[in-house]
Amino acid sequence: MQGRTVEQWVNHHPENEWEYMMQKIAFFHDKHDFASKNGHDMGYRMALTIEELGELAAAITKGKPIEECAEEMADVLILLMGHSLAMEVDLKAAFEKKYEKIMKREALTGRLGVRVTEYRPDSS
Repeated sequence: MQGRTVEQWVNHHPENEWEYMMQKIAFFHDKHDFASKNGHDMGYRMALTIEELGELAAAITKGKPIEECAEEMADVLILLMGHSLAMEVDLKAAFEKKYEKIMKREALTGRLGVRVTEYRPDSS
């Protein structure tokens, strides 16, 4: 699932909404020169993701306004899209492949709610 580099996205002519979004993320990475300033290091990026997930969780659990929750969700989405740039992964193709897989799964209901996973609890 080879994706494009930041430079390739910057110079790309988007054909759909996803490509416009990816190009915007590429413009952001290019503007701040993430590639040469350790901004594509995945260890660093994972730490940022954990931080942003914490902020999203806090917004939800503290009952903050939906606008604040949406902003935190956008931060997580922007980071994930940036991960695909940093790793040159075609995130759209990965999404489509995974979606096809999960649509074939059965749902399980556990103590905390519904899950759609390959995991099966131990029956013993």
